[in-house]
Amino acid sequence: MNGLRFAFFAHSWISDWNHGNAHFLRGLVQELMRMGYPVRCYEERGSWSVSSLMSNEGLLAQEAMRQFWSAFPQLDVRFYSVDEGLRSFLAEELRGTHIVVLHEWNRPELVNTVLSLKRTLGFRVLFHDTHHRAYSSPGDILQFRLHLCDGVLAFGEAIRRIYHEGFGVEKVWTFHEAADTANFHPQSAPKSSDVVWVGNWGDEERSRELQEFLIGPAAALPSARFVVHGVRYPEVARDQLRSAGIEFRGYLPNLSAPRAYAESRVALHVPRRQYTNGLSGIPTIRVFEAMACGIPLLCSPWSDHEGLFRPGDDYIVAEDGRSIAGLLQFLLRDDRARQQIAANGLETIMSRHTCAHRAEQLLAICEELGR
Repeated sequence: MNGLRFAFFAHSWISDWNHGNAHFLRGLVQELMRMGYPVRCYEERGSWSVSSLMSNEGLLAQEAMRQFWSAFPQLDVRFYSVDEGLRSFLAEELRGTHIVVLHEWNRPELVNTVLSLKRTLGFRVLFHDTHHRAYSSPGDILQFRLHLCDGVLAFGEAIRRIYHEGFGVEKVWTFHEAADTANFHPQSAPKSSDVVWVGNWGDEERSRELQEFLIGPAAALPSARFVVHGVRYPEVARDQLRSAGIEFRGYLPNLSAPRAYAESRVALHVPRRQYTNGLSGIPTIRVFEAMACGIPLLCSPWSDHEGLFRPGDDYIVAEDGRSIAGLLQFLLRDDRARQQIAANGLETIMSRHTCAHRAEQLLAICEELGR
């Protein structure tokens, strides 16, 4: 495997505004580079995430960019435009590359142009899916010429089956996200909140769930201090947070999340609806990151079908809004219980779910492709 050269294409590397895919991808690439593998990272100029960050967050956008370059100074980020010069740009950039990883949040024009160069330049292509569109909007995914890919990296077994059984892709690997433990680890900080929720409101994909598992419990526990970080909260949602006594703090640069977790006693996880029904069993990136930061995690219902964690030990699941309020009361007054859950979750992350683990898995997949 020595000498492999990688190229990764993602929606954005420099911005994580409403772009949780950046979290894992940054850590994965950094681990590959630490292991001695050259990696180039590509994103489109003026991506939606970057534009949204700059237009919505003012000085905080500059701080987020500063944090990114400080934490990932070795990432070789290169920019392209989807125009008449795209093909020649890619032909020059990808010469000598062995493995190209194309994340699903890229334009079909970009993905299909890369695939058209595959035979000429001799690289292998892995399509990387960390979203629910294959389940919720399969037509979007079928715009990509999947038959030209050498395989698909799917971030859960349910997504793997869709690609293999539904889309007819021969080689599909379950490739879960993981914690970037170089940046997500326990920190010491004075506690300024009791319960923290880090997540975005947009797309109406969990509005009802947030009503039941966040807003309702906060209203039922007026003595507990709830804090929310995220973007794309409409005014009506902000009004509901205020009415329940929840402090809304807006955009949180992902690299600031470990500090936010350190300043709170308990973290909430409320998965999007897709991950509790058809895609049940897929943990999203916040689960890995919260556990890596050593904070006890309390979740609305989801089933760990793939056995990634130890439910009840690494995190606690509440069946409904009433039970989540009761569990919060228990956890907030029992220091020992919080410490034990946090220690269990951190132990599982460090033993199985770091970006270094996923980098090793990716290298094994590349070796299989070579055979």
